[in-house]
Formats: sequence, structure tokens, C-alpha cells
Amino acid sequence: MAGPLQGIVVLDLSRILAGPWATQVLADYGAVVLKVEHPQGGDDTRKWGPPYLTDTSGRATRESAYYLSANRGKRSLAIDFSQPEGQSLVRRLADQADVLVENFKVGGLARYGLGYDQLSAANPRLVYLSISAFGQDGPDAAKPGYDAMIQGMGGLMSLTGVADGEPGAGPQKVGVAVADLMCGMYAVSAILAALIERERSGRGQYIDLSLLDTQVAWLANQNLNYLVSGQPPSRQGTAHPNIVPYQAFQTADGYLMLAVGNDAQFERFCAAAGAPQLAQDAGFRSNEQRVAHRAALVPQVAALLRTRTTRDWLAALEAAQVPCGPINDLAQVFAEPQVRHRGLRMDLPHPTAGSTPGVRNPVRFSRTAIEYERAPPPLGADTRDELRQRLGLDDALLAELAARRVIA
Repeated sequence: MAGPLQGIVVLDLSRILAGPWATQVLADYGAVVLKVEHPQGGDDTRKWGPPYLTDTSGRATRESAYYLSANRGKRSLAIDFSQPEGQSLVRRLADQADVLVENFKVGGLARYGLGYDQLSAANPRLVYLSISAFGQDGPDAAKPGYDAMIQGMGGLMSLTGVADGEPGAGPQKVGVAVADLMCGMYAVSAILAALIERERSGRGQYIDLSLLDTQVAWLANQNLNYLVSGQPPSRQGTAHPNIVPYQAFQTADGYLMLAVGNDAQFERFCAAAGAPQLAQDAGFRSNEQRVAHRAALVPQVAALLRTRTTRDWLAALEAAQVPCGPINDLAQVFAEPQVRHRGLRMDLPHPTAGSTPGVRNPVRFSRTAIEYERAPPPLGADTRDELRQRLGLDDALLAELAARRVIA
């Protein structure tokens, strides 16, 4: 069977990462995603390289690895909607769409006649989602914003990095654009919720989603640590604020991540490490005591971990049913037997490169399986086919629009 969103049409007016990540997930789930891009250059991330995909002769294409990461399964329509003819084309596509996703500045699309009020008047079933840095209202609504500044402003960087007073101390951003990615995932769930509600009401609705709101919302236990205690959490490197020992430790030949989640696991860890007395120490018997006496316990655990190799520890702790794992680089990740077994790396046919690598969606449906058929498209690859099929434009009109640079 086709994916669970078969028959849903998504008009994607977003670019960079948060919106494209959301629409890629919707495409994975079986929706038809029409990615509308400006004919000159398209999505900014097409040029965010190197590295770039290379064609069959080894020359760089116009698709960066960054762009490839978030645009699988889509159709690219190169339409300049700053021109009236382009606006008309997008409006006609929106009339047929179930969902529209955009991330222009607040009010940016309304001046082209493509705002929610304008489009929903013709298509009241439209689910229209706007992604912005700060939301559609408030003192910062008109300001632009990117992931890194939102990680800082939204508190994540205050929690990420080496603790004050230690070598290398200071705030750090996360190694991927998590503010964008989490906003994209919230967008997916919001869209699906609105589509389900539409089945009852027959009406679409407007969804206002911001990077800052989502960044603050998903700080989870750290938010509540502050709201309950009144004390802002501090950076603790790889350590966990509420569980000890739960952090990266150096071994005789590398590092591992130790994740002791309860008192029984701590007792088994101490036995496996040849230090059962630690589990009986009055200061370490419960997690609450271990958190209170973190400064005394962690150096003792660190000294134990340095006595054996990472491989030895992984084997011993796995046998003792103590959660731990290696700290892999990406070459090691994709070489992991479990990652290979699950088939997370995949390749899709590409019109100029022959094929392009990608990473599978982690969701696995039992009946409506995800089918990966489309590589991230070259700019404008589907413009004429889609406008011909969906809007009934003939070749003469398409050629005229191309000559006037309305489409490409």
C-alpha cells in the first residue's frame, strides 16, 4: 500500500531547513509535495556547500549536501511569484492543495495575494502553516532569525558546553540545527492534527509556529528544573542534571557514554567495575544521594573507567545490563551493525548524478510502508509537467511564461 498520506497535496513555499524538513517528512508519508522556488537560485541551501553532489563525470552539481538532506520526495516548481502571472499560478495551485507551508517574514506573502485570509477564501479546507523566528505577533515578530541565534536566545546554549571553571568552558551550540529540526517536527504533528480535525469540521485553519516558541517548549526537564526550583540550570558538559553517573567518560583508549538510570543499574555497574563498595557507600546508595554528592562520585567512576579499553567496558557493561555506548563519528555510525541492519543509509536515482545518498525516515509503518522514489529535485525539474497536469497549461503558454521568466 502507498504511504498513509496518499492523496494529500502540500504546497511548500518554505526554504532553508525547518519548513523543508517538515515537508520532507510529509513526502515520506506519501503526500505530494510541490516545492515552489524562485527560478534564479531556488532554495538558499542549494548553494550551502561544499560538499556538493557530483554528476557521473565527477563535476559538482548545483545541489549541496545540505539541500539534499531536507528535500527528498518533492517536486520542484520554479515560479517567480513576485510577478502577477506567477502569483496567479501559485494561487491556482493553492486552490487544489490540502496544506501550505511557508516561512517568509511576517506578512511577506500577503503582499503577493498569498496570505492565509486570501487563499482560504477560495479554499476553506486549506491548512496553512507559517514558520517564523518569533511568531506572528509580539515585540520581536518582525525580526529575522536563524537557528544558532535561537539556540542562544531560547536557552539551549546556556545548557550546552563545558561547565564554568573547567578547561574549554563556555556556551556551545548543538552540532546540527536542532531549533530548525524540532520546529519542523512540531510542524508535522500540527499539520496532521489539523487534517484530522478537518475531517470533523470540513474546514482548514491557520497555524502559527515559531522557532523561539518550539526551542523553549522542548527544553523539557530543564525548563521544569528551573520553574520548580527557581534556579537556572548550568552547563554540565555531557553530564545529566538529574541522574548520576550519566555522562561521557574517558577509557584506556577512547571514550564511552555511561547512562546509569537507576539504583539497580548503579549496583551492577559497581560490581562489573570491581568496586562493589561504591554501591554501599551511604552517599551513593540512591540517585538523589548521587546527585547531591556528584563531585565526590564522578572522579571515582572516572578513575575506574580509565583502567580498561572502550571495547572491554562495552562488553562487560552489556553483560551486566548497564546502559552504555560508544561515542561514534559518522563513519563509525554508518558502519554500526545495527545501523546497517536497519538500512538507514540508502541511495536514490538522480537525473545528473546517477544516484544520491540519503538517510531513511526512522518511522516504520506495518501496512502503509514508506516508498522512496524521488531524490531531492534539481531546480525547476517538475515545473512544466506539474503545471500542465494540475492547471491544464499547454506548451505554448508554458513557453510564453518561460520566455518572460515567470517560470523556469
